[in-house]
Amino acid sequence: MESYDLIVIGTGTAAQAAAGQIRQAGRSVAVIDHLPFGGTCALRGCDPKKTLRGGPEAVDWARRMYQRGVVGKLRIDWRELITFKRTFTDPAPVGLEAYFAKQGIDAFHGIARFHDFDTVIVEGRALKAKNILLATGARPVTLGFPGAGHAIFSDAFMELESLPKRIVMVGGGYIAAEFSHLAAFAGASVTVLQSEGTMLPRFDAELVGWLMTAFQKLGIDVRTAHAVTRIENSPNGFGVTAQAPSGRSKFDTDLVVHAAGRVPNLAELNLGAGHVDAENGRLRLNEYLQSVSNPIVYGAGDAASQGPPLTPVSSHDGRVVAANILEGNRHRPDYRGVPSVAFTLPPIAAVGLSEAAARVQVPRLRVNSANVPDWATARRVGEPVYGYKTLVDEETGRILGAHLVGPHADEVINVFGLAIRHDLTVNDLKSTMFAYPTGASDISYML
Repeated sequence: MESYDLIVIGTGTAAQAAAGQIRQAGRSVAVIDHLPFGGTCALRGCDPKKTLRGGPEAVDWARRMYQRGVVGKLRIDWRELITFKRTFTDPAPVGLEAYFAKQGIDAFHGIARFHDFDTVIVEGRALKAKNILLATGARPVTLGFPGAGHAIFSDAFMELESLPKRIVMVGGGYIAAEFSHLAAFAGASVTVLQSEGTMLPRFDAELVGWLMTAFQKLGIDVRTAHAVTRIENSPNGFGVTAQAPSGRSKFDTDLVVHAAGRVPNLAELNLGAGHVDAENGRLRLNEYLQSVSNPIVYGAGDAASQGPPLTPVSSHDGRVVAANILEGNRHRPDYRGVPSVAFTLPPIAAVGLSEAAARVQVPRLRVNSANVPDWATARRVGEPVYGYKTLVDEETGRILGAHLVGPHADEVINVFGLAIRHDLTVNDLKSTMFAYPTGASDISYML
């Protein structure tokens, strides 16, 4: 039986951070994955999604500047866009495997399952470890209605050789918002069926309302409070039935995309054999990201589901776990000031507290909020969607939250994230001299 100081199940950002840190300390490490090496972000999520967005972004910019000095019209060639995306994703697994080999990290392909509290089985081989890290990421939540198997997952959407004319998105979060914009710019007719009362429920509802102008302009049919109850074959594709307060509706489509959220990917691990407790589909972990029932096991990233489901959180978790393995449990994850962005066109971003949470936390809250498409940052690029909401503790001047939509929101939000994480005040930001004119130079006016 082969033995290691650390076995990592998964090869995404959390796994890479922990495995590299433990190996650099001279400890023996093995990684296991039954999917191509690299994890969700590099292969099936952030990176390919943002790469695909580049084409629609160029088209969007050109359309907004039409008759503002730009002539001619651009269009999306979906097949070429997918081919370009693959120049990023195809080399990634081979490159990561080469990195593991160079670092002296043993890599195994296959499904890993616990055999005992310190042993996993992969492809018939037993591997024993002093510590085990579960960094298996997340999987799409199970849809509990008839015909759910007809819906494809987001990774399959990003591999489509051609784009169908009619698409229904089941769900209204990040995936639905971002992919509906990609598809609409590529010429598809898109319907979003969201069971909740608003799109993008993780973001400020007022700013989401301003962003809906962009959905409408693209012709995206957003139906909130529409819970899908059935998907079935129809003569020309699929029929999707949804229940709304006003009654039942049916939507004909060529493609259905599962965009209803994700949950920790734990089902195949045989956690019981490893004495690893889970509750409601989530690992039971302590404040050090350590299993409460098996102290040699840790969780990180989406599998741990302790912080926001974001790539920087996964890397952070991986480093925290590695430090705790090397130094003893002394380090806790710190999720303050983690920005979140939905890469719609334009993007919407948030960091820190929501308005409701901030009102509970401090007695004197200042809310600065405005819809400002007339500001030069938006006007100069012909963007009709631009707004902000900032939350400030009146007593200390500390910035508690920031919510942005419009040009550069995905970049400017990082400045607010820095401020929140390091307890900077309004005066600290207002006294900073940002390059002008840039998105960041609007910050002082937002405070």
